[in-house]
Amino acid sequence: MKQSFFAVDLGATSGRTILGTFTSQGLELSQVNRFPNHLIEVGGRFYWDIYELYRHIVEGLKLAARREDTEIVSIGIDTWGVDFVFVGKDGQLLGQPRAYRDPHTVGAPEAFFARVPAQQVYGWTGIQVMNFNSLFQLDTLRRGDDSLLEAADKILFMPDALSYLLTGEMVTEYTIATTAQLVNAATRRLEPALLASLGLTEENFGRFVQPGTGVGVLSKELQAQTGLGAVPVIAVAGHDTASAVAAVPALDKNFAYLSSGTWSLMGIETDAPVITPETEALNFTNEGGIDGTIRLLKNICGMWLLERCRADWEETDYAALIAEAGVAEPFRSLINPDDARFANPPCMEEAIRNYCAASGQPVPATRGQVVRCIFESLALRYRQVFDNLRRLSPRPLQVLHVIGGGSRNDLLNQWTANALALPVIAGPSEATAIGNIMLQALAAGAATDVASMRRLIHDSIPLKTYQPQEATVWEEAYKRFEKL
Repeated sequence: MKQSFFAVDLGATSGRTILGTFTSQGLELSQVNRFPNHLIEVGGRFYWDIYELYRHIVEGLKLAARREDTEIVSIGIDTWGVDFVFVGKDGQLLGQPRAYRDPHTVGAPEAFFARVPAQQVYGWTGIQVMNFNSLFQLDTLRRGDDSLLEAADKILFMPDALSYLLTGEMVTEYTIATTAQLVNAATRRLEPALLASLGLTEENFGRFVQPGTGVGVLSKELQAQTGLGAVPVIAVAGHDTASAVAAVPALDKNFAYLSSGTWSLMGIETDAPVITPETEALNFTNEGGIDGTIRLLKNICGMWLLERCRADWEETDYAALIAEAGVAEPFRSLINPDDARFANPPCMEEAIRNYCAASGQPVPATRGQVVRCIFESLALRYRQVFDNLRRLSPRPLQVLHVIGGGSRNDLLNQWTANALALPVIAGPSEATAIGNIMLQALAAGAATDVASMRRLIHDSIPLKTYQPQEATVWEEAYKRFEKL
């Protein structure tokens, strides 16, 4: 019977459960189920349906249990960052979790910094200022006398809340907690002064744990529902980017990574936080990583731009859109992907066209022109962030590893290599699930260290390398981009 690890990987638009099995050929992945993750809008507020996500996870466990040749060793959950659930004194969830794209935090950082200086907050946390960080969500709710916050006994981040539903045990996993802008980067613990500014203490959170720590075992109820036994649930790197970075197939430390999905996250691994006036001015973040590392990175608005356009294009196939972009006129129009108007517009295509018109550029008239505008702009934004990383890195950066769903985008990967004038290695596309499985394997004693796991991934997962081309043309385009 195969011993397999059950990974739950939840993104902001979809989720899936995957079984990972180590064989003589390397790591074997098998998807169990896949499902959408929809924002729910009610009364102008945006929520996640945590019970629907839970239902899909339980369905995945039932399906896995029916595989007669498979024994599930453990379960791990990773999700997007910053969002959380309130739990009452009786252990019940208090309502659905608010989604980070809810506009209620517009202007929230400025309101908070009127009480606690921004420089002090960054000095403690090293986390970039984004209006939807948990710190600002909680402060907004506090200032609005939110009834759920007032009634809450505990606050659980999304992967920890789902682990709680599976086990009845509450934890606060380090990597997901760092996205909240509530963790002191030096002590690697929740910062008491920040909690106090919100009227909270460490008692309002679950047991603080590092990646690879056991949470508990499946509840008796779920054992009966799924047909499984007392399977352990492991607090993996709960933030999906932390899990993805764990799976970078690098053979040395001289690399940068780009986790490419709804968000693009570009960064490097460091042994200690990098908190300086320059990193603060550049709004770089120091998020928790595995094995004692820090992920010094920058959030970039990634495939969200295209995903929102596709929603208005009847979900046209990606391959067709990429083909249309490939034959469109180069560098006709460029945008700053991180402009605030692209955060959550009613119509993304219209927002892109309005941006181009306002900046005196040709307005994209076809889908191909819109997609080309998105991809070229993303590649140039990657160049801008990479140049900053090169200055900040304690080591030379010789290659960019693209991981996640975007690693399958040949056109964008080639343009990224062109923009950076550096080799780009793409894969694995399932990096988040693989990193999740890696942490479970380490917790079970089935693997020895991160370096050997990365070598295994490098040797067993197909990778593709893109060499830079058209250096002069892309350098000229970058000069145009910088003026935006």
